[in-house]
Amino acid sequence: MLVKNNPEDPVFQFLAGTFHQDADSPEEALQELLTEESKEYLKSAIVFLTEFINSEYSDDEKNEYIQHCADGVYFPDLELTPIQWLKSVVEQLKEAVKAE
Repeated sequence: MLVKNNPEDPVFQFLAGTFHQDADSPEEALQELLTEESKEYLKSAIVFLTEFINSEYSDDEKNEYIQHCADGVYFPDLELTPIQWLKSVVEQLKEAVKAE
């Protein structure tokens, strides 16, 4: 079972620190992250987010965890499950790392 609000978890830190309720939009929060964080951090984020996506937790557990941590993202508006959304975030991180 995933422990919510675990400050030691890099997935929690990434989601809660980037996609919080004070962000104007998830898209703007991601753009800010891409411009302000180092390439090394973005590379490490790709690794730990991909490990989370591929982990043995159930899709329901992953979706619930993502939704809890990224409380500034309203998934019904995006018409994506939290896992689908997170996969798209990882793809955008990969594109940003390639472009640098």
